[in-house]
Amino acid sequence: MIKSRQNSEHYIWGGNCDSWILLNSENLSIKQETMPPHSKEQLHFHKNAQQFFFILKGKATFVVDEEVFEVAENSGFHITPNINHLIENKSDVDLEFLVISNPSTNNDKFAVEK
Repeated sequence: MIKSRQNSEHYIWGGNCDSWILLNSENLSIKQETMPPHSKEQLHFHKNAQQFFFILKGKATFVVDEEVFEVAENSGFHITPNINHLIENKSDVDLEFLVISNPSTNNDKFAVEK
């Protein structure tokens, strides 16, 4: 089946970020997400899931165990399980990316309080 934003389930996270669920199975999740300018998610980790982020538009800033990584458009970033991380959009334009998780992050997201 052909999947797109137009025919996929949508939800809002972090108050103002968009996510379209392109695929959600027990072993694999693929989402297309948009973060508005100057937004970021809460620091967290996944006990089971590894994730691969592929930046479609803009530049992402990842904080991974207190180390900062800048990831440009048409580049990807891999995060293994049990690693504290967050993604941030420090720019003045929307950030668009794919996030691919194996297995799915359903019930596998744990906030880190700082």
